[in-house]
Amino acid sequence: MKADHVDSILAQWKERRPDLDCSPMGVIGRLGRATQLITPRLEKAFKAYDLSNIEFDILASLRRAGVAVTPTDLYQTLMLSSGAMSTRLDGLVKRGLVERHASETDRRSCLVTLTEKGIAVIDEAVEAHVENERQILKALNEDEQAQLAALLRKWLAANE
Repeated sequence: MKADHVDSILAQWKERRPDLDCSPMGVIGRLGRATQLITPRLEKAFKAYDLSNIEFDILASLRRAGVAVTPTDLYQTLMLSSGAMSTRLDGLVKRGLVERHASETDRRSCLVTLTEKGIAVIDEAVEAHVENERQILKALNEDEQAQLAALLRKWLAANE
Protein backbone atom coordinates (compact mmCIF):
# COMPACT_ATOMS: atom_id res chain seq x y z
CA MET A 1 0.00 0.00 0.00
CA LYS A 2 1.23 3.47 -0.89
CA ALA A 3 2.35 5.67 2.02
CA ASP A 4 0.42 8.82 2.84
CA HIS A 5 1.24 12.16 4.47
CA VAL A 6 0.53 10.83 7.95
CA ASP A 7 2.98 7.95 7.44
CA SER A 8 5.82 10.45 7.08
CA ILE A 9 4.79 12.19 10.31
CA LEU A 10 4.64 8.88 12.16
CA ALA A 11 8.05 7.92 10.79
CA GLN A 12 9.52 11.19 12.09
CA TRP A 13 8.05 10.58 15.53
CA LYS A 14 9.35 7.00 15.52
CA GLU A 15 12.83 8.31 14.77
CA ARG A 16 12.73 11.04 17.43
CA ARG A 17 10.69 9.19 20.07
CA PRO A 18 10.98 5.42 19.53
CA ASP A 19 9.74 4.93 23.10
CA LEU A 20 6.35 6.55 22.33
CA ASP A 21 3.52 4.65 20.62
CA CYS A 22 2.11 7.29 18.26
CA SER A 23 -0.36 4.96 16.54
CA PRO A 24 -3.35 7.06 17.72
CA MET A 25 -1.89 9.91 15.65
CA GLY A 26 -2.32 7.70 12.60
CA VAL A 27 -6.07 7.49 13.06
CA ILE A 28 -6.73 11.04 14.26
CA GLY A 29 -4.27 12.55 11.78
CA ARG A 30 -5.93 10.73 8.90
CA LEU A 31 -9.40 11.83 10.00
CA GLY A 32 -8.18 15.43 10.10
CA ARG A 33 -6.39 15.15 6.78
CA ALA A 34 -9.48 13.55 5.20
CA THR A 35 -11.56 16.51 6.39
CA GLN A 36 -9.06 18.93 4.85
CA LEU A 37 -9.29 17.11 1.52
CA ILE A 38 -13.05 16.50 1.50
CA THR A 39 -14.32 19.92 2.62
CA PRO A 40 -13.18 21.90 -0.46
CA ARG A 41 -14.72 19.28 -2.75
CA LEU A 42 -18.04 19.52 -0.93
CA GLU A 43 -17.94 23.33 -0.97
CA LYS A 44 -17.29 23.33 -4.72
CA ALA A 45 -20.33 21.13 -5.34
CA PHE A 46 -22.58 23.33 -3.17
CA LYS A 47 -21.26 26.48 -4.83
CA ALA A 48 -22.52 25.14 -8.17
CA TYR A 49 -26.02 25.64 -6.70
CA ASP A 50 -25.13 29.00 -5.13
CA LEU A 51 -25.24 27.42 -1.66
CA SER A 52 -22.84 27.47 1.26
CA ASN A 53 -22.31 24.33 3.34
CA ILE A 54 -24.72 25.53 6.01
CA GLU A 55 -27.36 26.62 3.49
CA PHE A 56 -27.19 23.18 1.92
CA ASP A 57 -27.55 21.62 5.39
CA ILE A 58 -30.58 23.81 6.19
CA LEU A 59 -32.34 22.98 2.92
CA ALA A 60 -31.45 19.29 3.25
CA SER A 61 -32.74 19.21 6.85
CA LEU A 62 -36.03 20.75 5.74
CA ARG A 63 -36.31 18.32 2.83
CA ARG A 64 -35.62 15.30 5.06
CA ALA A 65 -38.10 16.50 7.68
CA GLY A 66 -40.88 16.70 5.13
CA VAL A 67 -42.87 19.01 7.42
CA ALA A 68 -42.56 22.58 8.62
CA VAL A 69 -40.03 23.00 11.43
CA THR A 70 -39.14 25.79 13.79
CA PRO A 71 -35.88 27.72 13.50
CA THR A 72 -35.05 26.34 16.95
CA ASP A 73 -35.36 22.77 15.66
CA LEU A 74 -33.05 23.68 12.79
CA TYR A 75 -30.35 25.40 14.81
CA GLN A 76 -30.28 22.62 17.39
CA THR A 77 -30.03 19.98 14.67
CA LEU A 78 -27.29 21.87 12.85
CA MET A 79 -25.53 23.13 16.00
CA LEU A 80 -25.76 26.82 15.10
CA SER A 81 -26.58 29.80 17.27
CA SER A 82 -30.08 31.19 16.93
CA GLY A 83 -28.65 34.41 15.48
CA ALA A 84 -26.68 32.55 12.82
CA MET A 85 -29.75 30.52 11.91
CA SER A 86 -31.90 33.63 11.65
CA THR A 87 -29.37 35.28 9.32
CA ARG A 88 -29.16 32.20 7.10
CA LEU A 89 -32.94 31.85 6.97
CA ASP A 90 -33.29 35.54 6.03
CA GLY A 91 -31.01 34.96 3.07
CA LEU A 92 -32.84 31.83 1.98
CA VAL A 93 -36.19 33.65 2.26
CA LYS A 94 -34.89 36.52 0.10
CA ARG A 95 -33.77 34.01 -2.52
CA GLY A 96 -37.19 32.37 -2.52
CA LEU A 97 -35.95 29.00 -1.26
CA VAL A 98 -37.78 28.92 2.10
CA GLU A 99 -40.80 30.58 3.67
CA ARG A 100 -41.53 31.50 7.25
CA HIS A 101 -45.09 31.03 8.51
CA ALA A 102 -46.39 32.40 11.79
CA SER A 103 -47.13 29.70 14.34
CA GLU A 104 -50.81 29.27 15.09
CA THR A 105 -50.05 28.28 18.70
CA ASP A 106 -47.16 30.59 19.66
CA ARG A 107 -46.95 34.22 18.51
CA ARG A 108 -43.22 34.29 19.25
CA SER A 109 -42.45 31.39 16.95
CA CYS A 110 -42.67 30.57 13.29
CA LEU A 111 -42.44 27.52 11.09
CA VAL A 112 -40.05 27.19 8.16
CA THR A 113 -40.86 25.32 4.95
CA LEU A 114 -39.24 24.88 1.59
CA THR A 115 -40.79 26.66 -1.37
CA GLU A 116 -41.29 24.83 -4.66
CA LYS A 117 -38.10 26.52 -5.85
CA GLY A 118 -36.33 25.39 -2.67
CA ILE A 119 -37.44 21.80 -3.21
CA ALA A 120 -36.22 21.87 -6.80
CA VAL A 121 -32.84 23.34 -5.79
CA ILE A 122 -32.21 20.93 -2.92
CA ASP A 123 -33.36 17.90 -4.90
CA GLU A 124 -30.93 18.72 -7.68
CA ALA A 125 -28.14 19.71 -5.26
CA VAL A 126 -28.48 16.55 -3.15
CA GLU A 127 -28.29 14.36 -6.25
CA ALA A 128 -25.06 16.12 -7.24
CA HIS A 129 -23.84 15.90 -3.64
CA VAL A 130 -24.34 12.13 -3.49
CA GLU A 131 -22.51 11.70 -6.79
CA ASN A 132 -19.70 13.94 -5.51
CA GLU A 133 -19.42 11.81 -2.36
CA ARG A 134 -19.41 8.68 -4.51
CA GLN A 135 -16.44 10.11 -6.43
CA ILE A 136 -14.66 11.09 -3.20
CA LEU A 137 -14.98 7.51 -1.94
CA LYS A 138 -14.19 5.71 -5.21
CA ALA A 139 -10.76 4.61 -3.95
CA LEU A 140 -12.66 2.20 -1.66
CA ASN A 141 -14.84 -0.66 -2.88
CA GLU A 142 -18.37 -1.14 -1.48
CA ASP A 143 -17.24 -3.55 1.25
CA GLU A 144 -14.46 -1.18 2.35
CA GLN A 145 -16.91 1.73 2.42
CA ALA A 146 -19.31 -0.31 4.55
CA GLN A 147 -16.49 -1.31 6.90
CA LEU A 148 -15.31 2.30 7.24
CA ALA A 149 -18.88 3.47 7.86
CA ALA A 150 -19.35 0.81 10.54
CA LEU A 151 -16.12 1.74 12.31
CA LEU A 152 -16.94 5.45 12.24
CA ARG A 153 -20.49 4.70 13.48
CA LYS A 154 -19.03 2.75 16.40
CA TRP A 155 -16.65 5.57 17.28
CA LEU A 156 -19.34 8.25 16.96
CA ALA A 157 -21.84 6.29 19.04
CA ALA A 158 -19.29 6.10 21.83
CA ASN A 159 -18.30 9.79 21.62
CA GLU A 160 -21.39 11.82 20.72
